Amino acid sequence: MNEDNWISVDKRSNRLVIRFSLPGFKRQFFIGTRLEDTPENRELVRRKRNLIAADIALERFDATLDSYRFSPSDQTAALRLKKPDPDSPYSLQELWRRFTEFKSSQIEKTTILVKYQQIANYISRLPTQSTVDAPKIRDWILQNLTHYMAWETLNSLSRCCEWASDSGLISGNPFFKLRIPKPKKKSYDFEYKAFTLEQRDLIIQSFEEQRLYSHYAPLVKFLFWTGTRPGEAFALTWGDISADRCRISINKSCNLHRIHKGTKNGLKRIFPCQSGSKLQKLLLDISPVVPDSRKLVFVSKTGRPMTSSIMFSFWNERKSKSSAFKYPGLVKDLALAGKIPYLKPYATRHTFATWAISGGVSPDKVALWIGDTVETVLTHYCHPEIVSAECPDF
Repeated sequence: MNEDNWISVDKRSNRLVIRFSLPGFKRQFFIGTRLEDTPENRELVRRKRNLIAADIALERFDATLDSYRFSPSDQTAALRLKKPDPDSPYSLQELWRRFTEFKSSQIEKTTILVKYQQIANYISRLPTQSTVDAPKIRDWILQNLTHYMAWETLNSLSRCCEWASDSGLISGNPFFKLRIPKPKKKSYDFEYKAFTLEQRDLIIQSFEEQRLYSHYAPLVKFLFWTGTRPGEAFALTWGDISADRCRISINKSCNLHRIHKGTKNGLKRIFPCQSGSKLQKLLLDISPVVPDSRKLVFVSKTGRPMTSSIMFSFWNERKSKSSAFKYPGLVKDLALAGKIPYLKPYATRHTFATWAISGGVSPDKVALWIGDTVETVLTHYCHPEIVSAECPDF
């Protein structure tokens, strides 16, 4: 999907418009802007386009398009773009745009669509676009953003201006001395990060028994029994699994854009599966008679590729098709009934790593299986309240 093709000039109105199509939607999406085709207005429309792309990446796209309509305030923003600050040849917004283009070939596309676009949205709200007013910008950020986002934004602006200075666009980095300390993470002794084995098995049993959710039982089992990241499981094809279903190659991940990329840290790995194990039996049970090596192992009820949005609907909550009412997903329903704590889908990974180590598997072997470092495994995947408990048969 080439996002530059989203923006064009409507022949009838001679105004800029946004047109795009998305997988899963039959109709083409159209947004009128009522803006003339000028460089400043194109920059404004590009910002709106990037906002839409970010929402798609975050799986919160508003198919009604109501969130993306152009308003009178957008016209005011266009006027601000027409008046560059006389103290600098480049506005902060222009510097960030160029910095984003520079970084786009070096980092993941999803990072550009989400993180970099979020910073661009904050920059568009600043009271001034002049780098000379860096202290004023810092004060506005501290007053209007959370401590963490203020730290993240000021660091990002500093990196941008450092690059701009090295590139000869500005004479120095005005944000270098304006960065703030990184906020300390709050510690909650009561916060659960891994399920007990009894809770894990209750979740699996509930998925198997409830007709509404039983289609997703194999995926939930696979996540609990392998510790793979959800995106890695979504991208798994039958060609990634050996014929005897005892070797699983984890070599890619995906998201709503169907961007098949490397794993989160770029490490490819083989997950070993013992002959006769419950994991091997699961893979044999769901394997097609004549498997196509290109076909995905896990798909939605309708045969669509899995996404975190689909998983959210059966794990956390789903919306009614006929009203605005929301129904709790299976795991949230169990939590509301007081049977388990509510944890996000990523807790399946924590649960696997925690109980593998508690069951006697060495941290270096667990790190190899789940594609992480030993340090990360020991820091993030070992939870004292679980490990100190009595260990049932893993």
